[in-house]
Amino acid sequence: VLLLCLASACTDVRTFEGTWQGPRVGSAAPLDVGVAGSANATLAIDKLDNHGISGRLSVDGLVLDAPYASVPGAEADALAGMTFDGSPSRVYLAFVDITDGGGEALALIALYDDKRVEVRVIRGGAQPLYGIFALARAENP
Repeated sequence: VLLLCLASACTDVRTFEGTWQGPRVGSAAPLDVGVAGSANATLAIDKLDNHGISGRLSVDGLVLDAPYASVPGAEADALAGMTFDGSPSRVYLAFVDITDGGGEALALIALYDDKRVEVRVIRGGAQPLYGIFALARAENP
């Protein structure tokens, strides 16, 4: 059993449930797309397991306490195991309503073993968005 646990990276993602807050990061021009540099995000993780995530997301000037839930197809696909630089232990894909009338955006939610969360808000089209937020557990949610 121990070997199975070690082989599957045994991160209990449920420990990430709760409220996370943090600022937009990244000052390079290609990352400055439709999201104020001073924007902050608040991510409430209400339900979480290895098959999905749901809760509410707020981003200053963009998202107002919008519900989100991971895309079931992505969770059942190879996308469920995606990773990138920084090696997140788990990545979820969800969509959130944006208040600017330009439609939904993809919320890429990455959980890290060192108990931090990153959220990327991404939208293409006529009103593109790209914002990266580095979140820490909220002290008083």
